[in-house]
Amino acid sequence: MRKTNTTLNPQLSRVISETGHTDLIVVTDAGLPISQHVERIDFAYRPGRPPFLDLLDTVLDEMVVEGVTVSSEIVEVSPAMFDEIKARFDRLGIEIELIPHIRFKERMKNARAAVRSGEFTPYANVLLRAGVAY
Repeated sequence: MRKTNTTLNPQLSRVISETGHTDLIVVTDAGLPISQHVERIDFAYRPGRPPFLDLLDTVLDEMVVEGVTVSSEIVEVSPAMFDEIKARFDRLGIEIELIPHIRFKERMKNARAAVRSGEFTPYANVLLRAGVAY
């Protein structure tokens, strides 16, 4: 058992440990389509559970992130969620790249893994680009 209380899930812990500089990990809502070749780490167990922001915070506690991409549609469709996401990356000093959702889905096909929440808020998805700790 891990000593830390952040990431107890062995699959998520492994993927974060194996992630190298510029690798992509996407944290998703319950509805984002995930390509078959992208490893799926599915935490969803009922609508809204676990919440997207809780899962995002867990990943951010473990992973060094140098870049983040979000679907531009979230700004108008789910502004409260965008504000929450933006606040997290503002604290880290990371600017959010906004792109159309269709491009977001294309880009995520290159992700190492997709970490799926039970979130039902539209466009609650972030593509994280791994940084390095040194």
